Amino acid sequence: MLASLIGACDHSAPKFQNTDITGATYARDFKLTDHHGVERTLADFQGKAVILFFGFTQCPDVCPTTLSELKAVMQVLGTQADRVQVLFVTLDPARDTQAVLAQYIPAFDTRFLGMYTDAEGTLKIAKDFKVYFEKRPGSTPKNYTIDHTAASFVFDPQGRIRLYVKHDQLATLAQDLPLLLQGK
Repeated sequence: MLASLIGACDHSAPKFQNTDITGATYARDFKLTDHHGVERTLADFQGKAVILFFGFTQCPDVCPTTLSELKAVMQVLGTQADRVQVLFVTLDPARDTQAVLAQYIPAFDTRFLGMYTDAEGTLKIAKDFKVYFEKRPGSTPKNYTIDHTAASFVFDPQGRIRLYVKHDQLATLAQDLPLLLQGK
């Protein structure tokens, strides 16, 4: 009996599948334009869990795979997915224009938003989120690739940074997001 009472009073932190970065002093906010041309900040998504991923549309592997896996997570969440917003932040503003993002991102899920800013703003947000990226030359000046951090950041519905998700751990978000949506 005593053990059940003690267990009922346990207010410890939730046991997330992903890296808990609650209280981090970085990755606090952003000011970006979505693929509809609307300027956004984190406050625009108050009441939703936000998954923010950095990438570029001409990425051959990690980026499209991540977006596909996030779509699968949304499907697993069912109606809870209405309280989740996926944001794809381009690291390639020279090629990933509003028009390109508007065509590319909804092909994965019409609820997802492609986000962009200018080159200076891209450097700033990458630094704010501690995201590495580096342009790698290709066979022509326009045919380049970008090495980048392959992880997602998750904010809770109150706008607090909570999780760091490695690209090979995306499926576990289907267990972590319900906890965040419950206010854990």
